[in-house]
Amino acid sequence: MGKKGCRVSPVMVVFFLVALLFMSGFSGIVAFQQMPAEKSMLKTYIVHVNEPEDKVSAEPSKDLESWYRSFLPATTESMDRELRLVYSYRHVLRGFAARLTEEEVKAMEKKDGFVSATREKIYQLHTTNTPAFLGLHNRSGFWKGSNYGEGVIIGVLDTGVYPEHPSFNDDGMPAPPAKWKGTCKFNGTLCNNKLIGARSFESQSLNKAPVDDEGHGTHTASTAAGNYVKQADLYGIVKGTAAGIAPRAHLAVYKICSQAGCAGGDILAAFDAAIEDGVDVISLSVGGASSPFYNDPIALGAFAAFKKGIFVSCSAGNSGPAASSVTNEAPWILTVAASTHYRKIVATAILGNKEEFVGESLYQPRNFSSKLLPLVYAGANGDPFCGPGSLENLNVKGKVVLCDRGGGVDRTAKGEEVKRAGGAAMIHVNGINDSYSILADPHVLPATHLSYADGLKIKSYIKSTSKPTATILFKGARIGDKLAPEITSFSSRGPSLATPGILKPDITGPGVSIVAAWPAPLLNVTRSTKTFNMISGTSMSCPHLSGVAALLKSSHPKWSPAAIKSAIMTTALTKNLKNQPILDEKHHPADFFAVGAGHVNPSKASDPGLVYDIEPNDYIPYLCGLGYSDAQVGEIISRKVNCSKESSIPEAELNYPSFSVALGSKKLKFKRIVTNVGKADSYYTVLIYPPKGVKVVVKPSKIHFTKLYEKKSYTVSFTKAASKDSKKGYAQGFLKWVSSTATYSVRSHISVTFE
Repeated sequence: MGKKGCRVSPVMVVFFLVALLFMSGFSGIVAFQQMPAEKSMLKTYIVHVNEPEDKVSAEPSKDLESWYRSFLPATTESMDRELRLVYSYRHVLRGFAARLTEEEVKAMEKKDGFVSATREKIYQLHTTNTPAFLGLHNRSGFWKGSNYGEGVIIGVLDTGVYPEHPSFNDDGMPAPPAKWKGTCKFNGTLCNNKLIGARSFESQSLNKAPVDDEGHGTHTASTAAGNYVKQADLYGIVKGTAAGIAPRAHLAVYKICSQAGCAGGDILAAFDAAIEDGVDVISLSVGGASSPFYNDPIALGAFAAFKKGIFVSCSAGNSGPAASSVTNEAPWILTVAASTHYRKIVATAILGNKEEFVGESLYQPRNFSSKLLPLVYAGANGDPFCGPGSLENLNVKGKVVLCDRGGGVDRTAKGEEVKRAGGAAMIHVNGINDSYSILADPHVLPATHLSYADGLKIKSYIKSTSKPTATILFKGARIGDKLAPEITSFSSRGPSLATPGILKPDITGPGVSIVAAWPAPLLNVTRSTKTFNMISGTSMSCPHLSGVAALLKSSHPKWSPAAIKSAIMTTALTKNLKNQPILDEKHHPADFFAVGAGHVNPSKASDPGLVYDIEPNDYIPYLCGLGYSDAQVGEIISRKVNCSKESSIPEAELNYPSFSVALGSKKLKFKRIVTNVGKADSYYTVLIYPPKGVKVVVKPSKIHFTKLYEKKSYTVSFTKAASKDSKKGYAQGFLKWVSSTATYSVRSHISVTFE
């Protein structure tokens, strides 16, 4: 880990090897966005129906499919009816996906048993040494104690997989568990004891092979559970043994996305298959605009998985730092933000006035001269973003070109324009929104990425002299960034729009400049048999947490998904390597809408002391409390519900590991139940760090457990105090239950919005 630099907390070292922003075509964003309607009259609809009243169960799957087909237009030919029915769902919902016209949907609405039909949405993706950053060390500690995730099956819903990559070799892997019922759609022996399943659910594609022709799925799968690859190398800078977070877990890959996007019906079908196949963890690095859970295929599929005891981890989205941009908000999903880790790929800009600015670039040419070159700002030509063709009328030949971030132009595409126009190098600087968040990109020419503050100083220098000059020095990988982890600017923020009473995101993990498997060599790499890439995004942080969940599942096979989630959240780190609060992109203390409960701490999560557990039926009063209709709640839980007969609860009453409260003049009180998973005979005392302007009272203040898995309840009341933070409109704090031996500290974050 190096003999120089800061001492690295062992808890924060496991996430070094796996993520960066998927920028090609996505501008660093990989979340689902609705696509324009197709020109064809036939559109794909997701149709919810009630169960048939006279169902017989000799062959339930055939009974269901026959019931679903009865809703299709009777006038169509039998072969046409076969083509019209895209998917028959068994687990994720009572219903199907079919290609229909608007008139046919209106006719279907009159049939007995029909509930609803919604046009399918099309979504887009949210686009090595991280195990050590997380405190996972080979042959010792929690990694060894969890047996590296052995026996656990992680289902990855993404762009497919490149099965020949050495990250998916099965050296040292046992056979899949007996419960595994999945299949492999690759030819020959491409699947093995590591990659045990691979299927494609691209309903709009003629290519049904689950091969990854985009790269994203290979990257995320290897991040979660890639096997050991010795002598991994990226540009000769990042070297060593590559491994995913759960290197002994099995992988099952479900292709739901292509470069054209990811269809909601395909997402549901993949969830359906993964549940049937017997996976333990589902990892999904996609998302979309906030919507009610009954109209969200990811929320629907994830709830069906939750009911079967399957843990679901999803990316929070790459639309930060805008408020309420978080996606995948359902409380039965672990929603993962993105932050940095302690490695940087250093590229230092040096100006003619001898000022130096430390930035990053993955491309580190060894033969770039340290000689000062003329420096020019692209904004002198009117377009500071270096978009295609923007440098036509600016003399940049042989010069260093300063380009601004943004403008709808991908970061590496800016370098392509500079190179096309004859520029020698590029200095890429942030705008105010991205501030200090910089990324190591695989540029096509010598380049560095600098902060907004550094960019202002360079622009001031250019104005101060008639002959500005600059160069870039490339210094390779450096370990020991004391500000890590730091929330990156693109990571989406809360509060949640779909459920404001649930604090989202839940957690953060490494999502910046993550190295993982890639299907093909990168630009500027002429020889490579073990291909890796460094990309960033919440797409990358999500599989880190999926891997951690697999380790916890291996260590605690009887824990529910909610218990695993609680363990991750209540033990999270809230300090960086300088032992100071985790910062955001502006170098301000990150609030809970950015960082969630904090940065994942796998070793502590394996022994949390107490957990906040939730059963599937506990969500019914919560969903009724959201104001959903009986039919809408039924669509989520796949059975009929009468909310008038349920004890509806406010969102903050759900037994969640954190609190999100809208506080007016009236006192609010909520109940929580904790389960003892630590020591049989144990005493806990509550410590309260109230949000500014809020009085928080917990009763009782002490809890005594006499046995394992014993449950105890407590109440928390919130009252406005004399003063509050009127500028923000919200205040944040936390409470924690501390054991008498100080072995356990179970933290629950509190966010109060003032009404």
